[in-house]
Amino acid sequence: MQKDRKTLVWVLSAALLVGSLAGGLVIAQSGHPTPAVVAPAPTQSVNSVNVVGPMVPAAGFASIVKMTGPSVVSITSTTVTKTAAVENDLSQMFRGFGFPDMPQLQNPNRSRRQQAAGSGVIMTADGYILTNSHVVDGSTKVRVTLADKQGYDAKVIGTDTDSDIAVIKVDATGLQPIIIGDSAKVEVGDLALAIGNPFDLGQTVTMGIVSALGRKGLGIEAYENFIQTDAAVNPGNSGGALVNTRGELIGINTAILSESGGNQGIGFAIPSNMARTLMNEIKDHGKVTRGYLGVYPQPLTPSLASSFGIKDTKGALITQVEENSPAASAGLQRGDVIREINGTAIGDPDALRFRIAEAAPGSTLNLKVWRGGAEKQIAVKLGTLDRKNAANDEPSASPNQSGKLGVSVQDLSPQMARQMGLPPAASGVVITQVQPDSPAAEAGIRQGDVVEEVNRQPVKSAGDFRNAVNQSGKSVLLLIHREDRTIYTVVERAG
Repeated sequence: MQKDRKTLVWVLSAALLVGSLAGGLVIAQSGHPTPAVVAPAPTQSVNSVNVVGPMVPAAGFASIVKMTGPSVVSITSTTVTKTAAVENDLSQMFRGFGFPDMPQLQNPNRSRRQQAAGSGVIMTADGYILTNSHVVDGSTKVRVTLADKQGYDAKVIGTDTDSDIAVIKVDATGLQPIIIGDSAKVEVGDLALAIGNPFDLGQTVTMGIVSALGRKGLGIEAYENFIQTDAAVNPGNSGGALVNTRGELIGINTAILSESGGNQGIGFAIPSNMARTLMNEIKDHGKVTRGYLGVYPQPLTPSLASSFGIKDTKGALITQVEENSPAASAGLQRGDVIREINGTAIGDPDALRFRIAEAAPGSTLNLKVWRGGAEKQIAVKLGTLDRKNAANDEPSASPNQSGKLGVSVQDLSPQMARQMGLPPAASGVVITQVQPDSPAAEAGIRQGDVVEEVNRQPVKSAGDFRNAVNQSGKSVLLLIHREDRTIYTVVERAG
């Protein structure tokens, strides 16, 4: 899922250094506004996040800022790094004249302190604060400054780099926690206020609207479901609050899309519902645990959907099932299309990945699966996602799909299989050549791909492959093994 992000630049926790970076998705120091909900009448309960209209309060947003400002803090994190011993110029000069080494003239290993500024949101009266992991991760000291200028040293309770969420705590009581809104009720066009500590200036408030919802595929975090806003955010806003016009938290500002390193009207925030769930996990366990299924899913293109007899492109197509995984134990198979989980539709592989990740390890999910032209119900008990299996449940690359195949193949010998790192029992044919501008080239077929199936039927020789292709219609469905993964692709033959 790597994308061309030549205009994206990450700015890790160095609020005052970010301005010198050219281009980019700024996160470490950059706060980013998120969607907000339009303010209802002042007499309505702050516990509700229903949007009642686009009217801006006649008196402005001062009352909302007074309510939420004390719940937003400034964070300074200090990181100590070691520098290598380097001889100074005087020591080198003496050596040049034949004098012995003079250790007293050499620079010893020295520590270098680096500070970065960010923001945070008070979540409990006894000092739990939510921020971004990139603001505090790796720091040796974290200092929190409240809106009233009181300062506290903070302890990092835990971080989750996959979502860029961290929880820290100060030894204080009677703090003013923010009211948490329901980010599921946020709509595009809602007003939003971003509160944070840009460029370490101190608490600053900006206003904008929610520009988009569910932004993903940006390559910022492993789990992305951002609220996009045009409220002005800059380096130092990271970890700050995005609130609606009721004064409720709807997002944690995380990143901006920028070519200059400063605000250009595109900021991203982690939805409050997601942030609250992750915070509770970290508070209770010191880390975030996620469910693990053990499949490689791929998006359904119109061509793939037609090949599998599905009328739409909703769902996640399984291209590979990991051995000894929860998916394998439940009987999921390559070629299954997961359409629903516990009655909730799964639109694409990202939706599947999020749903599995947010489920508790050990929980049982009921999947609606499309297999062989019919729907099937399968119950699966999830495992625990860890670094060893973290690559699983991620979407497979989806080759370009388009319209004679234009390839040369040869049998997959045991020796070739070993050289390619395939299992000894692997079978299929190896693509030895792809003609330029051919249907296969247009479909993303590459030299070195191993074709294991044609139209859902195994192929064990070049003869099998040719016969299967000749018996195909205009669309040829291939199962390809590539780089330790398998993917489906459809090649549209010219004739």
